[in-house]
Amino acid sequence: MEPVVSLRGAVCLLGRFPALAGVDLDVNAGEIVLLQGPNGAGKTTVLRACAGLVPVVDGEATVLGVDLVADRRAVRHRVGLLGHASGLYEDLTVADNVRFWARAGRALPADAEAAMTRLGLDGRLADVAVARLSAGQRRRTSLAVMVARRPELWLLDEPHAALDQEGRDVVDGLMADAVAAGATVLFASHEIDRATAVAHRTVTIAGGTATAVSA
Repeated sequence: MEPVVSLRGAVCLLGRFPALAGVDLDVNAGEIVLLQGPNGAGKTTVLRACAGLVPVVDGEATVLGVDLVADRRAVRHRVGLLGHASGLYEDLTVADNVRFWARAGRALPADAEAAMTRLGLDGRLADVAVARLSAGQRRRTSLAVMVARRPELWLLDEPHAALDQEGRDVVDGLMADAVAAGATVLFASHEIDRATAVAHRTVTIAGGTATAVSA
């Protein structure tokens, strides 16, 4: 079976700087794979490249059967990226944001409502403007947007950041449930103890140039 993610000598530039300078990576269907490494190693760039947001300028890169070198935009509606920036509309409420982005991602209204319930956003917070939310509440809202869209590939950059213990447990459960429903998860985290307990295996990125895989 073809890997969900396949990178071979993948090179990505930020300006003229090689954020990735020859990364090899395979992620198989149904896996939860952790990316670890120091700041600046290229973890975020890997996730953004897999989401079709950063061009792969050399090497080979395929996600969900889509050749990212040839047409990276074709994969965007099939993946979900939780990055550092929320992408939420500050003046809209939590509910309006989740419903809007769910609809844009071709999700059903029921999926948006279920996602808000799962993230604890179906009560009073639903009618609060994003501008008034705490960092943790914003993170939950961003997660709800992604969950509602039911992506085939989850790309999570520090998914536990800003969350309390309950929220972190919810994230772990969401990843497990996503895989049980047929999705695949690739995530980056510095919370190694928690992350390795969830991941099926770990890929270490060093300097954007090499990977080492451990079970």
